[in-house]
Amino acid sequence: MDIVRTGIVEKKKKQRIIAGSIAFIAVAGITLGISQLKPAAPVVERSTVWVDVVKRGPMLRQVRGTGTLVPEIVRWIPAATEARVEKVLVQPGEPVGPETVLLELSDPEQVQRTLNAGLQLRAAESEYVNLEAELESERLRQEAEAARLKAEYEAARLRADADQALAKEQLLPEITRKISQQSADELRNRYQLEQRRIIAGANGSRARLAARRSQVEQLRSMYELQRTQLASLQVRAGINGVLQQIGVEVGQRVPAGTILAKAVDVTKLKAQLRVAETQAKDIQPGQQAVIDTRNGVVKGHVVRIDPAVQNGTVTVDVALDEALPRGARPDLTVDGTIELERLDNILFVNRPVHAQELGAGSIFKLEENGSDATRVKVQFGRGSVSTIEVTGGLAEGDRVILSDMSAWNENDRIRLR
Repeated sequence: MDIVRTGIVEKKKKQRIIAGSIAFIAVAGITLGISQLKPAAPVVERSTVWVDVVKRGPMLRQVRGTGTLVPEIVRWIPAATEARVEKVLVQPGEPVGPETVLLELSDPEQVQRTLNAGLQLRAAESEYVNLEAELESERLRQEAEAARLKAEYEAARLRADADQALAKEQLLPEITRKISQQSADELRNRYQLEQRRIIAGANGSRARLAARRSQVEQLRSMYELQRTQLASLQVRAGINGVLQQIGVEVGQRVPAGTILAKAVDVTKLKAQLRVAETQAKDIQPGQQAVIDTRNGVVKGHVVRIDPAVQNGTVTVDVALDEALPRGARPDLTVDGTIELERLDNILFVNRPVHAQELGAGSIFKLEENGSDATRVKVQFGRGSVSTIEVTGGLAEGDRVILSDMSAWNENDRIRLR
């Protein structure tokens, strides 16, 4: 006989509800726990990154630029007059001296102008000599007239004195004494006038000679100019050095002012560096520099900073304080490093990629286990070629990754292996 069981259905139903609730709570807890977990850090090969340690101590600030060696003494040789190129006697690269003839030019018109100027000068010089002779003859004539008047005056004065003595003794009529005295006075006045005429004539002669001499000198200057231009048809280097450039060809007609050649003194070179405009603000004349010619290193100092910016760079001239190594020549490509200042007892690190002077950035700092790295914000200060000051975000001894980590910009943590 079957026994009726009561409450079993309700009990099983209750057990199923409890089990479902427990399962729901477990699933929810697991889901919540998984959602709270941090995503797995990407793995980066340790050999592909550059790890450095933050240091404290002295740091040398430097800026670097590339450029070329340029001569300090450059002579551009222009055509003094319009002419035709007849010969090219020296080729670029050959050594030259001040009297080395580089080119021979021809200009028949210049030859004629020089001849005409010489003839005009000789004519003016002849006229000056003739005028000088005429004025000298006039001076002698006036002096002769003055001497004659002086002799007559002296004779009249003696006669007047004698007549005055006789008249005093009443041996001569008074009227005769007065006539002789008047004659002596007249001759004295004429003699004095002639003396003044001589002085005035001498002044006038000097003025006329000066005017004619000025004309002669003007013509002489014109003649010397024409001679110089005629001599310039033999184009000379003018300096000791090397011919760097010939800008014309045989048979070419060149107007006055055309650049014919370029000569440089290769014994006196300087470095002309191009420095990024953002790094050039602290460069000052007199700062020490080192020039790498790829064949040796030479010390120098800054002598000039170009006030203009061209293509994002500033041109800096560096005078060389030491002899250049063999093989150095104009237009040779060089690298230059300029020393700005020495900073003592500062926190610094080798310059990370993309780190900007006096700016902020973020880099990965290694944790104590040496494998995990976390992104931290860093404030940078004054920078150099390969190092940069750290003003915030890092401490001495911190190990940081300096490589380009832009591929992990979306991650705040990485793991090295």
